[in-house]
Amino acid sequence: MTSKRDVPLNDNAIEMINRLREEVYLGEDAPLIPDENGNFTNPRNMRNRFYRILDAIDMEHKGLHTFRHTFATRLINGVKQPDGSVKALSVKQVAELLGHTTSEITEIYYVKRDTTRLVGLTDNFNL
Repeated sequence: MTSKRDVPLNDNAIEMINRLREEVYLGEDAPLIPDENGNFTNPRNMRNRFYRILDAIDMEHKGLHTFRHTFATRLINGVKQPDGSVKALSVKQVAELLGHTTSEITEIYYVKRDTTRLVGLTDNFNL
């Protein structure tokens, strides 16, 4: 696994980043969420900030890494479209986004299959 990689962002993510930069902008190479001195935030401090946010909205503490798992799972399980099809990414595509060397790592450790979105998908097939 590689620590640094390019990850494509959707329009919503770009909008959120632009909002953060409207609050405090320290340059293109500055951390997105800096510490009080504009430097990279210590991971422990970031986790503590995150837990304070969860406490404020009365939500159970989950690790930041949980978002990575949820992201991968939702991309692979997909979203049922109005026409009944399912829009999803392959395990290989998600593995590449996450920086995994093989798709097996993604499949084993990140993905929880959700078959509920498949209900009714084959209703119009006459085999």
